[in-house]
Amino acid sequence: MQYSIALDLQQRMCEIVRRLNLTHIDCNRVVCIRSCGSKARRVIARCHALPKIMQLAMEVRAHYAIEFLERFERLSQEDQDMTIIHELMHIPKTFGGGFRHHDFVCHKNVEKLYRMYVESRPG
Repeated sequence: MQYSIALDLQQRMCEIVRRLNLTHIDCNRVVCIRSCGSKARRVIARCHALPKIMQLAMEVRAHYAIEFLERFERLSQEDQDMTIIHELMHIPKTFGGGFRHHDFVCHKNVEKLYRMYVESRPG
């Protein structure tokens, strides 16, 4: 596996956070990363968190990484935006290192936020 910081996706992610008013998400503690060489077949992106035990051991606050696999690049702009929204929805309001699961992060809720994002576009 190879990893690289994805500054372009970081900017898109922060813009989505801003326009959807996801005030619980600290963009300074969420890093977007591209990965290459994954054997995962159906995965497009995934959200990782620094577990509470590591936060305590390292004396740091919660951090998240959103990993974008190679398949992400082949998606349309709309599907990429929906994928970014999906991964952001995994970050709970507490921003403490936990995750929201797929009972909440579902297609219906992602589409609802995506529509709000599209409607918030200037012009």
